[in-house]
Amino acid sequence: MKTVIVCASVSHGNTRRVADTMARVLGAKVVTPEQADPEELAGADLLGFGSGVFYGRLHPSLTAAVEALPAGPGRAFVFATSGLPELSLAPFTRPLVRLLEAKGFGVDGSFSCRAFDTWAPFKLVGGINKQRPNPGDLAATRAFAERLRDGAGARP
Repeated sequence: MKTVIVCASVSHGNTRRVADTMARVLGAKVVTPEQADPEELAGADLLGFGSGVFYGRLHPSLTAAVEALPAGPGRAFVFATSGLPELSLAPFTRPLVRLLEAKGFGVDGSFSCRAFDTWAPFKLVGGINKQRPNPGDLAATRAFAERLRDGAGARP
């Protein structure tokens, strides 16, 4: 199964660590939104899109990469890292999931975990979640990727 993960990790490398963990399980290539080749993405069996959360949203370059995708059937998943917990009524990943679905992609699931964050007020105290993603977060990341790989869907 050819898998490509598009990852925007711009602050502390948290999201890249999550993407690399998924890539090892899925045998995937990890690229930035700027490196994403539309032809390569169109030829993949599974596409992953992830970034850190900025003001409650995924990185704009990631959204732009999805907007540039041609419409058509395909499989995808979305992931995020954030300093604050995700709200069940307004998941960080929902807008990107909806965009992918509008383009005809079947979204196999989404994943998020907490991560080191030094956004404005948190910078004053040296940041929050200094040890995250931690081994437990990365184990959950691997389990999510294994479900994707095994075709069981990403939701437990």
